[in-house]
Amino acid sequence: MSQSISETAGSVLFVDDERAVRLAGQQALELAGFEVTACDGAERALRHVGRDWPGCLVTDVRMPQMDGLALLARVQEIDSDLPVILITGHGDVPMAVEAMRNGAYDFLEKPFPSDRLTEVARRAVEMRRLVMENRRLRAQIGGGANPAETIVGRTPGIERLRATIAAVADTDADVLVFGETGTGKEMVARALHAASGRRKNPFVALNCGAMPESIFESELFGHEAGAFTGAAKRRVGRIEHAGGGTLFLDEIESMPLALQVKLLRVIQERVVEPLGSNEQVPVDLRVVAATKSDLRQAADAGKFRADLYYRLNVVVLTIPPLRERRDDIPLLFQHFVVQAAARYNREPRAPSREQMQRLTSQDWPGNVRELRNAADRFVLGLEDVAPAPVSAPSTLSLAEQVDLFEKGLIQSELARHRGSVKAAVEALNIPRKTFYDKLKRYGLSREDFVE
Repeated sequence: MSQSISETAGSVLFVDDERAVRLAGQQALELAGFEVTACDGAERALRHVGRDWPGCLVTDVRMPQMDGLALLARVQEIDSDLPVILITGHGDVPMAVEAMRNGAYDFLEKPFPSDRLTEVARRAVEMRRLVMENRRLRAQIGGGANPAETIVGRTPGIERLRATIAAVADTDADVLVFGETGTGKEMVARALHAASGRRKNPFVALNCGAMPESIFESELFGHEAGAFTGAAKRRVGRIEHAGGGTLFLDEIESMPLALQVKLLRVIQERVVEPLGSNEQVPVDLRVVAATKSDLRQAADAGKFRADLYYRLNVVVLTIPPLRERRDDIPLLFQHFVVQAAARYNREPRAPSREQMQRLTSQDWPGNVRELRNAADRFVLGLEDVAPAPVSAPSTLSLAEQVDLFEKGLIQSELARHRGSVKAAVEALNIPRKTFYDKLKRYGLSREDFVE
C-alpha cells in the first residue's frame, strides 16, 4: 500500500499459517484503509509487538509450534492493553469465549465476512488509540510537561490562551482570568502557577462566592488570638499561607466591597495585616483572580471597586465558551473519556458518529465542565450522553446552522480517524472531491488532526 501510517485507519498485525487465509485477510484490511503486517507464525509476529505499538493483533488459534492462545499470553506479558482478536473454528467458540475472559479483545468464527473483520479491527484499533492517549496524558501530567499543554484544543482562541500563559507565567504579574461558568478558570490559574518559578510553593485557592461574609476577612487575612469572640489562637490567613506561591481568588466579583480595599493594599504593597494585629506581615505572592462577570460594568454600577479592577486589569486571560469552539469538542470529549476510563477503571472506547454529532450540535451552557460530565456518563455506559440543554433559540439562519453542523461532522470524523481522509470519506459516504471541497470551504486541514 502507498499510504503512510498516519493516513490509514490504523495498524493491524495479521497472523495465520495458511497462505490463502493470510492473503485474504490482508487484502480485506488494506482495502478498508489499514496498514497491515502479515505473518505466517507467532514467533515472527512477536518481533513487531511492543508497548508503543499503536495497532491490534489478529491471529488464528490453531497454528503449529506456538498457537494463538500462547501468542495471546506472550502479548499480554508485553502489554496487557494490546487488543488481540482470535480467529477460531466452529468447535473452538467456547475456548475463545474463555480466552476473552482472560484478556482477548474479541474473536471471529470461521467463515467470517470481510466487513466483520474490518469492523472488529476498527474498534480494536480505536480502543488502542485511546489507551495510548491515556498513557500520553498520564506521562504529560506526571512528567513535567508544559502545564499549558493540558489545556486541550486547537481553535484560535485556545491557541492564543496557551501562548499568553507561556508568555506571562514566569513573571510576577498579577492576572485576571475571565470566563463563563465551567470554562476552566481554575485550571488556567493552576497552569500559570505550574509554569512559573513559584510552582514548588503553595497554590492557595479561595472561592469568594462560597465564603460566608462573616468569616471572609478572617479566612483571607488571618487573625490574632482574641481578635474576636471564639478566636482562641492565631490563624494564618489564605494570603499569608500563599507566601512564595500563588493566591487564586475565584468569583472575585462576590468579594464584599469593604474587603476589596484591603485586598487592593495587599496587591499594591505586598503586606497583610491580620485581624487584631497592628503588625504588617510582608508577603511574596502572585494574585490570580477569576470572574464570570464584566468587572468594568460592575465598577461603573458601584458593585466593584474601580481601583481594584484597574489594578487587576493588567494581564487578562479570556477563556472562550465551548459554543465558540465547537471544533474542539471531539478532542475534548476524547480527552475526558480517557481520564474517566482511568478514574472508573473502565476500558476507554470511542463514541459513534451519531453520538459525536449530538455532542458537536449542543450549545453546552455548562461549558467544559458539562462536557466532562457527559464523558463520565459515556464511560459508565449510561445512554444519556449529551442531553439537549435548554437554551435560547438560535440566531443563526437555517443555512448557517446546516453549515455549522456539517463542519462539525467533518471535523469529528477527521478527529476520530486521526486525519485519515480515506476513513473519513468512507464514514461520511461522500466522494473524495466533495470532501476536499468542503475542507476548503470550512477552512479545515487534515494535518491538524494527525497525531
